[in-house]
Amino acid sequence: MREPTRVLLVEDNEQNLELAQFLLEEAGLSVEVARNAFEARSALSRRPPAIVLMDIDLPGIDGLDLVMEIRRNQEWRRLPVVALTAHAMRGDRERFLAGGCSGYISKPIQVASFATDVRRHLDGAEDSEDGG
Repeated sequence: MREPTRVLLVEDNEQNLELAQFLLEEAGLSVEVARNAFEARSALSRRPPAIVLMDIDLPGIDGLDLVMEIRRNQEWRRLPVVALTAHAMRGDRERFLAGGCSGYISKPIQVASFATDVRRHLDGAEDSEDGG
């Protein structure tokens, strides 16, 4: 039996974390949670996932700084890192992509399509601007 695809969910908001984790696990993905940059680095060092879903507004080091750190690391730089953020103003998506994110999903997440959107990023397809 094949091991489920591993997702690292970096999110500090408990409600957002629980909903995203539930939807991903219901879709058959394995989810590891990190609530800040320190926990995310630790998770990446233990065993890099297939994809990272990165909240941008994290306590301490923000998500975009952590993305840039991931891109500088030889072992992690090719990981798909998708911004999972409430920043949804004009230009935000482009800013995150320019900052090293490989995709973008806006919050609040769209319950009906969230897991499909994540899988699309895993498959390398074009990312969805609105998450749904």
